[in-house]
Amino acid sequence: MSTETFDYVIIGAGSAGCVLANRLSADPSIRVCLIEAGKKDTSLMVRMPAGVGSLIKDANDHNWGFWSEPQAHMNGRKLYWPRGKGWGGSSSINGMVYIRGHAGDYDQWGQMGLKGWSYADVLPYFKRAETYERGANDFHGGDGPLNVSESPMTSPIYKAFVEAGREAGYPVTNDFNGAQQEGFGPYQRTIHKGERWSASFAYLRPIEGKRPNLKVISTGLVTRVLIEGGRAVGAEFTEARGQAASSVRAAREVIVCAGAVQSPQILQLSGIGDPEALKALGIDVKVASPNVGKNLQDHLDVTVINRMTQPLSAYSLQKGIKKLFVGIQYLATQKGAGADNFLQAGAFLKSRPGLEMPDIQLHAVNAIMMDHANFTPTEDGFTIHACQLRPESRGTVMLKSADPFDHPAIDPNYLATEEDRRAMREAVKMVRDVIRQASLKPYAAGEIMPGAGVVSDAEIDAFIREKGETIYHPVGTVAMGANASSPVDGDLKVRGIEGLRVVDASVMPTLIGGNTNAPTIMVAEKAADLILGAKLLPPEEPKRALAPV
Repeated sequence: MSTETFDYVIIGAGSAGCVLANRLSADPSIRVCLIEAGKKDTSLMVRMPAGVGSLIKDANDHNWGFWSEPQAHMNGRKLYWPRGKGWGGSSSINGMVYIRGHAGDYDQWGQMGLKGWSYADVLPYFKRAETYERGANDFHGGDGPLNVSESPMTSPIYKAFVEAGREAGYPVTNDFNGAQQEGFGPYQRTIHKGERWSASFAYLRPIEGKRPNLKVISTGLVTRVLIEGGRAVGAEFTEARGQAASSVRAAREVIVCAGAVQSPQILQLSGIGDPEALKALGIDVKVASPNVGKNLQDHLDVTVINRMTQPLSAYSLQKGIKKLFVGIQYLATQKGAGADNFLQAGAFLKSRPGLEMPDIQLHAVNAIMMDHANFTPTEDGFTIHACQLRPESRGTVMLKSADPFDHPAIDPNYLATEEDRRAMREAVKMVRDVIRQASLKPYAAGEIMPGAGVVSDAEIDAFIREKGETIYHPVGTVAMGANASSPVDGDLKVRGIEGLRVVDASVMPTLIGGNTNAPTIMVAEKAADLILGAKLLPPEEPKRALAPV
């Protein structure tokens, strides 16, 4: 069988890949092939927001279910890492929180020499992607593919949480993605008319079967990028270990969009990476790029869990026979508990004076939520997640073997610095202080975790080492940079080879202060213009709050 040739071959139908498949194939003269290792996102659990728990708790058709290497600073634990598999990638299994990060995050990228990546430069691409339910304004878009809604704050626990934050002396904000990030307030969510609005629903589903110039290959695991004469010319893929490989050719570019774990894996399998590590595995070195797989950053998370005095949480709303009625109601109306992600409010706070940007993020969950939904509650409760936004710790994603079916070695190296340990410790104290405020007293019925026996700094540190987990925001493993040591440049081109780019969260040089799905979509929106040679959107600089109010 002859190998098909396309203009562009996109590896991975996750958040970035869906965006690029849509934007690049909009021109009917451009032929695009999108290769995805997972299946189409037809599961009800993907479409129904409340299905998130069943998707993240173990490996399945929509979740790779990775595990980290033993963590040296966390009692030698291996940590579970859910990552999206199939159409939509992690946007099909995430918590549906729409956060862009702080404007200062992108200004920092600009200060690192990455021209075109400052906040003013990227804001137009956030807006182009978005349809904000309250309409367009200086910070939000009104006609993009990605539907963004306001949390309805349906449970009184969310309003009490925000008010308790005010009582504890923190600011309140009504738009974390607007002029002021710092403070307590409602989350915006990628939920539309009761359905999860993943990157697939936003960008890929609307064009499925309608563009003859777009071919989607599902259940095709890419084994390597094909490289000839210093140029990427296609991709090789297979459906199962031991099965004969197929390939497609790219006349213009191959674009790797496989995420912070698998993009460095694919590059290394293709001979792009640390030459000594590749030679040790018998892989021919095509490009010596030692920092591929380095610079891994992630948000470590801890949870403070309290019993609830009233039957208001997900437990009482869905227990017993009610679970059946939740499903029936959702199928009939796309409303009710099935349409809720049970995560409607949060906060961005500073753990110490002198910080320019918040370094702690809180997620308020109207449920007892621990161990990636593998714990089944037997009572009502609420959970406050706390994560450090800008960790100093850096880790790696490196090959274990030359077999593309072997998961790579993921070592986030959590809590490697004293500042990271201090920030996480302080986050626990801040959450406990908020829960003690008057507005939450009618709802809080005693702490389940960490528990009354965890008080001193040493005890809190021990709790974090034993119970800390990822909150699913890995970035940086194929980082863009202005200097030659960075694997990709500011146009997301892989250094040392022609016709190859990486477009996903792996290119972020530093971890942004918030959830990473919206920034990944933004990166892909901008990348589409870079790839097509289109005129870039003009910078926008709306007025930002100089100090929280």
